Amino acid sequence: MIWNMNYMFEQSLVWSAACSYGLATLLFLTSQEKIEHRVSKAYLFLLLGVLLLMTALAIRWDTLAQGPFMTLYEVLLSNAFSVGLIYCVIFYFSAASRPAAVVILCFLLMLMVWAINVPSEPVPLPATFDNPWLWLHVLSGKIFLGFCAISASLSLVLLFHYIKSTASSADERVWGLHIDTLIWKLVAVAFIADTAMLVVGAVWAYDAWGRYWAWDPLETWALVTWLVLGLTLHARLTFKLPVWVGWLMLIIVLILAFLTFFGVPFISMAPHKGVF
Repeated sequence: MIWNMNYMFEQSLVWSAACSYGLATLLFLTSQEKIEHRVSKAYLFLLLGVLLLMTALAIRWDTLAQGPFMTLYEVLLSNAFSVGLIYCVIFYFSAASRPAAVVILCFLLMLMVWAINVPSEPVPLPATFDNPWLWLHVLSGKIFLGFCAISASLSLVLLFHYIKSTASSADERVWGLHIDTLIWKLVAVAFIADTAMLVVGAVWAYDAWGRYWAWDPLETWALVTWLVLGLTLHARLTFKLPVWVGWLMLIIVLILAFLTFFGVPFISMAPHKGVF
């Protein structure tokens, strides 16, 4: 009875969060106001969606007495929350991050639409999985995905402007330089978090399965993502490549990260799959 009541309340919050993300996206895409006003209003609805999702996940966590990361539904919701929260914080402190709003909002809305269309039934967390290393593994993964999504979104915006106009004014070049500088700062944080996710994940795997690494599909694709991200950083620091090459590589990293987080675990039959 308690689960049914909490579940109904949780679902109402999830749908409300999806509507908030949707309104934020529509405001940004359809409003005729100046970009500053559109972004500010969209930000308010994004923040509301983040708070609604936080409440829904907290209710589910409290009811089930386990973290929301066992099923595709929980992974989608928890990442829609964490990426949204990270972007809200960066948005508030850095004006250079705000052009990413249109891409981030569409990304978050896609996660929410996907989440409400997959089964939401809970799956018990195996006792062997429940240790502090799991929490560090999940936390570092969410930090990585958030910073990766924002840096790739900004890269997509800059790449679009680069393709659209080769003759930029001095103001536009300065604008692009500020954003490019922020992108690589975010990428550095993403790389550190991704490294931590792999290292901590290996320690957690040893406690859970008695081995540090087994080359299961998720581990393999997570390593591929890390290698491509590391190669992107190395290329940026070592070679004088055109700026657009770095942006394109970061977009590829996000695609790999997306497939690793939301694709591989839920189609693989390996122990690392999302539903046990």
